[in-house]
Amino acid sequence: MKSTKHVYYILLYIPYLLSVAVRSLPHSSYLIAWFGSFFIFWVCFKGIIKKLPNDLPLFEQLLRPVFFLHVIFAGYMACTSIFYYVNALGYEYFSYVGNRDFLSGDIYKSIALCQRYYVLGHAALAHGIIAGMNDPQEKKYRVYAPSMSNLLLGISVACLPLGYVFSKIGSLNQFSVQLSGLSFVAGSIALAFAIRENKSVNLWASAGLFVLNMMSALSSGFKEPIIICVLLLGVFLLPVYGKKVLPVLIPVLVLLFFVLPTFIGNFRKISSQGTDAITARNKSFDSIFNNDHLSNDLQEDNWAFLTGRLSEISMFITYTQSTPYYIPYYKTNLLKSALQTIVPRVLWPGKPNVEELVMNRVYAARVVDRESIVSAKPAFIVDCYLSYGGIGIWIGLFLYGYVAQNLSALAERMFGGYFMGTAVMFAGLFQILWRGNSFEFVANAVFWSLITMLIFQKVFKARGILYQAS
Repeated sequence: MKSTKHVYYILLYIPYLLSVAVRSLPHSSYLIAWFGSFFIFWVCFKGIIKKLPNDLPLFEQLLRPVFFLHVIFAGYMACTSIFYYVNALGYEYFSYVGNRDFLSGDIYKSIALCQRYYVLGHAALAHGIIAGMNDPQEKKYRVYAPSMSNLLLGISVACLPLGYVFSKIGSLNQFSVQLSGLSFVAGSIALAFAIRENKSVNLWASAGLFVLNMMSALSSGFKEPIIICVLLLGVFLLPVYGKKVLPVLIPVLVLLFFVLPTFIGNFRKISSQGTDAITARNKSFDSIFNNDHLSNDLQEDNWAFLTGRLSEISMFITYTQSTPYYIPYYKTNLLKSALQTIVPRVLWPGKPNVEELVMNRVYAARVVDRESIVSAKPAFIVDCYLSYGGIGIWIGLFLYGYVAQNLSALAERMFGGYFMGTAVMFAGLFQILWRGNSFEFVANAVFWSLITMLIFQKVFKARGILYQAS
């Protein structure tokens, strides 16, 4: 067990405490809370409270929760609000253009309040992850695979059609998301291993799977799957090529962030007219490549994306203005609702529609109108706030980090270590934890992902892929 300096946990909460101390100065409070998230990252990655796992080089353990999940979840939750804040100040990129929309005089107080909740949630998340770390894990099993690229390619090829078939069967539909995610991750790692093992057949097959996954992501109408495709491939190639990957990976990710808002906007507009996904995708490509005003459109769409859709602080502000003043805290009701979603519909025919269940609190807070066709599900931290306010955020995010870390550790114990445990199984089955979601969706996905992981362990043991460590 790694030695823990428990008194140093207070370091994680210093940004929140300082931002509360100057809450009468909204701008100062916001900036302290926002910069505070980077301070929390620094405390974690320096190993001040507990030393980071050292059983593997850094580039070979990036998918452990303290790294990948921590950066993606907390970065998206707590750091993206800067664009909304800058926009509220009247800036667009680095130019002052004034406020185009009406903003109330208390907007900066509201932004600062939500950012304080964000940095509190970030501190609790990091606290939970660090508290759950107990490396190195005991290796009860070992993986037998003469060729890792063959094994990974086999997992990917088997899971892809199986996931599709399960999606058409009501009683097995729950497993389709997990199998599709596992197929995607295993296929991406197979591509990296095919390069490492210099196997041309595997290289072409895994590259083909990666392209199929990318094309499917482009037809999803969402930006995240596309970015995750590229990001994961980069993470898996880092152990092969080291820092040589970064000069290519970083510009590609920046380009995607700049182009995708316009592409997805066009895709959704065309799809709303009844066009099928593939046609909408192709027409969206055409609108990008054949646009005489592409540069201006990209800048305008990207700023709207950065200030409105990348950050969810505007919706969080609406929730804090309605609860607990007009709508009381939900207390344990959301947790009870989340536990109910775990029950399969085949066992409970009258089970409530999960989407409608979640959207009811969205409509109640007037985040979106009932006539709107958009889905605006509350983020995990919002559900924590709606349950018990600030204390709900601390409890919920601490448990989130603690559970995520322990699921990763369990996967490593079950599948012989980091690679098959965390990099393949945890990353493939528990992707929802990277970004989070409403209580109901998180509880349902985590429970059935755990069941899927247990099934895979039994299959691997039966096939001789896993054997008892001596």
